[in-house]
Amino acid sequence: MKQFEIIAELREDMGKGASRRLRREGKVPGIVYGAEKGATSIMMGQNEIMHHLENEAFYSHILTLQVGKKKEKVVLKDLQRHPYKPVVLHLDLLRIDENEKLTMRVPLHFVNEDRCIGVKESGGVISHVMTDLEVICLPKDLPEYIEVDLAEVNVGEGIHLSDLKIPEGSEIAALMHGGDAAQIVATVHIPKVVIEVEDELVDAAEAEAEAEAEAEAGTEESAATDEGADADE
Repeated sequence: MKQFEIIAELREDMGKGASRRLRREGKVPGIVYGAEKGATSIMMGQNEIMHHLENEAFYSHILTLQVGKKKEKVVLKDLQRHPYKPVVLHLDLLRIDENEKLTMRVPLHFVNEDRCIGVKESGGVISHVMTDLEVICLPKDLPEYIEVDLAEVNVGEGIHLSDLKIPEGSEIAALMHGGDAAQIVATVHIPKVVIEVEDELVDAAEAEAEAEAEAEAGTEESAATDEGADADE
């Protein structure tokens, strides 16, 4: 499992003005709290944090926070990004207690998409309804990701929450809170454009059949009229 370390400093200046100055200096203001300890204001390097955020695992791993000579284990609980600049505005870190369960969002890794029955045999496409999942577990049991196997999924079928194989020691938060076990995680379906083309072909075939039927009926009616006229003569 990949290890991440964040080097931080204590932050004494507070307020919006102080935070703006820090950002201009290439720093990210943040806070660390939890584990029955007081909240501590900190600041970290913007480049270091942006580099960490490029790695998916950073969002769901136990991180090591070093402030001075002190190190402690934390997880990323929240971050605020600039609306259009590649800049982090603020970071929230939660201290962990090895004996206390935590709630974290873990990424879903979809496997065997290239071997999916619905794709290979029926021309279906895969839709990822969820990209991550909230789990509850002790820090030692926190999974790096949860695997979703799509090999046996056919067209019109899907993977549900109840189908997922959750690592031992972890539980799906939604199901613990009375959520729907049938909630969809991923599905396989026929592309909409194919359905539309098929509908158009059916409509065209039906219209052609109706036109032929009308033409045939018109021919028969004309023939019947001619026969009546011959009989009158």
